[in-house]
Amino acid sequence: MAALALPETLDLKAAGPLKAAFLQCRGEPIEVEAGQVRRLGGLCLQILLAASKAWAQDGKAFSIKGPSEAFLETTRLFGADGALLSADIHGANS
Repeated sequence: MAALALPETLDLKAAGPLKAAFLQCRGEPIEVEAGQVRRLGGLCLQILLAASKAWAQDGKAFSIKGPSEAFLETTRLFGADGALLSADIHGANS
């Protein structure tokens, strides 16, 4: 299983590296560690949503481990909690 630790700030500058990191892990189950996230921008959220969908289409596990409160709240504010937070989440305090 691949592991991907998200950085503290997921803004426009983080989008390219985030996409590249997901592409490198494609084809195997992945655990996304979201405990350090303090800021989540719309573009990076779109990348996370696309990755979640791609993993589902591939029939591979996509889980989010220990999401920070900021990660959870931003996902809810964008209205993406139903799509992204329906992924397997470990350690969520919601």
